[in-house]
Amino acid sequence: MKFTITSDIKNTILTDLKVANLAYYNIYKGDSPERQPVHTVYGGANLFTHDTAARMSQAALNNFKTYAPNFVVLAKVLELQGHHTMPNQEDMVQALEEKLAALSETERREHPAWLAYTVYQRIVQKLTQEAVEDFRIDFEDGFGNRPDDEEDAVAVQAALEVAKGMEMNTLPPFIGIRIKPFTEDLKARGIRTLDIFLTTLLEKTNGKLPEHFIVMLPKVVIPEQVKALVRIFEAFEQAFQLPPLTLKMETMVEQTQAIMDAEGKNPLMSFIRASEGRCIAAHFGTYDYTASAGITAKYQTMAHPVCDFAHHMTKVALGNTGIMLSDGATNVMPIGPHRGENLSAQQRRENAEVVHKAWRTGFDHTMHSLTNGLYQGWDLHPAQLPMRYAAVYTFFLESYEDAALRLRHFVDKAAQATLSGDIFDDAATGQGLLNYFLKALNCGAISEAEATVTGLSVEEIRLRSFYQILQKRREG
Repeated sequence: MKFTITSDIKNTILTDLKVANLAYYNIYKGDSPERQPVHTVYGGANLFTHDTAARMSQAALNNFKTYAPNFVVLAKVLELQGHHTMPNQEDMVQALEEKLAALSETERREHPAWLAYTVYQRIVQKLTQEAVEDFRIDFEDGFGNRPDDEEDAVAVQAALEVAKGMEMNTLPPFIGIRIKPFTEDLKARGIRTLDIFLTTLLEKTNGKLPEHFIVMLPKVVIPEQVKALVRIFEAFEQAFQLPPLTLKMETMVEQTQAIMDAEGKNPLMSFIRASEGRCIAAHFGTYDYTASAGITAKYQTMAHPVCDFAHHMTKVALGNTGIMLSDGATNVMPIGPHRGENLSAQQRRENAEVVHKAWRTGFDHTMHSLTNGLYQGWDLHPAQLPMRYAAVYTFFLESYEDAALRLRHFVDKAAQATLSGDIFDDAATGQGLLNYFLKALNCGAISEAEATVTGLSVEEIRLRSFYQILQKRREG
């Protein structure tokens, strides 16, 4: 067989392609296999204590049980699958609950009420065990502009509470602070608060930080603001002898200039490069962004089309880079207008109507985020947490069987790929499917046993890397 391309030419082409391909893969690594929380709860720094997460968990559970005493109420409020077939009478609801509880999981899946019943049970379990996955001690919008001595004192107190939480093991799995932006008028205050907080915390803990600690820098519009935070991190790592890259950050997309700069370019990748490997996530600020786009307060909502545009532009800029993306918050609070213990029947009904309407709004907003590929969002009040999990669990459980089938088939197919053939592409695609189950597992939507229907063992799933799974299967 005769070839026109000589070996020398071919080798030069292949070498050049390898360099270019590897440079590309170094930037676009695919989704991160690390755990991503499904939400970030924000609270004013002046209100934070070491047991804030536990207190929020109890408040969330109380609110949920008050306004959804059983799964049928939840199903009808949110119009979950099969809600129209469910009874209204209390004795019939109780009988249905007892019937479903007595069924095996396989049998229960065949019942029209399975989804609503399962979502309800898992919300209660989540609120009991780990209602708050991620918390930001907020020195920005949730704290406001206060005299320097007051913010200084709160920075010290918040750091001491974090240290106490580390000691007593009461912190959520992820925690961090949001400082003021590095804009010209607030840069000095932002740096001062971060300095006081980190110095106090590291001195109190002998140089230790909470696991998954993060610093959020809001209102980023130029890479120099990110670079400034990197220099601060380096100074702390040197002063307290921390390993390089210990301190991590998040950026926030809150201005239209974060989507398109003065040159008509999307600057988000320049922010990531400026972080020198420290930025792990980009969060969307719903209300600051809509305001910057000229949207009046009445129409500033997560569902506004300008938000969808910003989300898509963010995903286009940062897709497959491993940077985790988060949507913003809904500002509709599920809190009834009437307070107190001795409420009339009418007042209780009015409370329920207000809460249930807010539940539907929060549920719809979160489902909108999820269907658009944003698996994290913000919560501002413990009463919002039940609907965060209602939406997340509904989203994952509704597509569980199809996703499990796809991954099982893909595992079988990918296991046949050769190391010199399509292993890289298969691993990248497989990681995307695996991440679906990792997200579902991490938030409590499915159990480890349910994840094994994919054909992967619990041990393989815990590897969190599809590439490693394939390698171990071929080695074994």
